[in-house]
Amino acid sequence: MFKEWRHRRAVQRVKPGDGRPLKRFRWWQMLTRALFHLRLLSDEGRQLDYAVDVRHQNQKDGYVKAHLYLDGRHHAESRVPAVFPVHGGTVEVRASNFGLKRCHYVTAEGAEFRLVPDPASAEGRRARLDRSHPAVSRCIGFLSLIVLLIGLSLLILQLAEQLTRDPQGLARYVGTFISPIDLPAGANAVVGLVTVAASTERALRLRYNWLLDGGAG
Repeated sequence: MFKEWRHRRAVQRVKPGDGRPLKRFRWWQMLTRALFHLRLLSDEGRQLDYAVDVRHQNQKDGYVKAHLYLDGRHHAESRVPAVFPVHGGTVEVRASNFGLKRCHYVTAEGAEFRLVPDPASAEGRRARLDRSHPAVSRCIGFLSLIVLLIGLSLLILQLAEQLTRDPQGLARYVGTFISPIDLPAGANAVVGLVTVAASTERALRLRYNWLLDGGAG
């Protein structure tokens, strides 16, 4: 019931577009913009070209906006998480601190299909690497996962040490925990940067886990 209520709220947030044309993706926008495409057939057999455009850096209102284009014209916009009604279903868009974690077409029957990233975008280039060099792509994905697991483990150790440091607090019941790994400030900063890079790589594949990627954020 809560999921249905949240879905309806997202649909109600959708505002009509102003008809402006969709701007071409530029190479310098790879870290600040996501662009995905969806092609559907209307009931009359006409091809409908949808595009979802998200500018990650445009957060002056305190939230990220997603824009829906139809046949190259601005059709609708909404804050993220967004649910855009389209022909035969909806397009769902959700963002994380590192990019998008969902950009899917959901049919009225419940089937889900991920939208196709623009070839010039970072997501499109990552998808092309996966097609042309699948073994390399799997290694990169596995490395990202390992980096996040290590970062999460270090975070848990440091939190446990902080929580049991006060002898009058939690330590009275569970004892004092001393982390076996004590990294200097510089090493902690490096670990933080690496985990952010790993979560960013996963976001390019629309992969997200609330514990792994959420902990990195």
